[in-house]
Amino acid sequence: MKIGRITGTVTATVKDPKLSGAVLLIANIEDGEGTVQEAAVIVADTCSAGPGDLVLIVSGSAARLAASTGGLPVDMAAVAIVDHIDMTTSSKGKN
Repeated sequence: MKIGRITGTVTATVKDPKLSGAVLLIANIEDGEGTVQEAAVIVADTCSAGPGDLVLIVSGSAARLAASTGGLPVDMAAVAIVDHIDMTTSSKGKN
């Protein structure tokens, strides 16, 4: 899984019939500090995410395992809206 921030939506009038009804979003893949690692990837939405939302993104065959994307020709899917991330950034005293 990866962390992503939704930046927009995609409208495609002419598409594979299996994509009819699928919501497509644009996301930036981010690291834990919010730095963009990969810009403007297209994800199928399974969790009603919208612009500005931080989401968990799955890719490859895992993107087709979510209930609403099963059998769809997608390579990435937003599967959860993130409420909170808690990161320990200091490794002092740990060996």
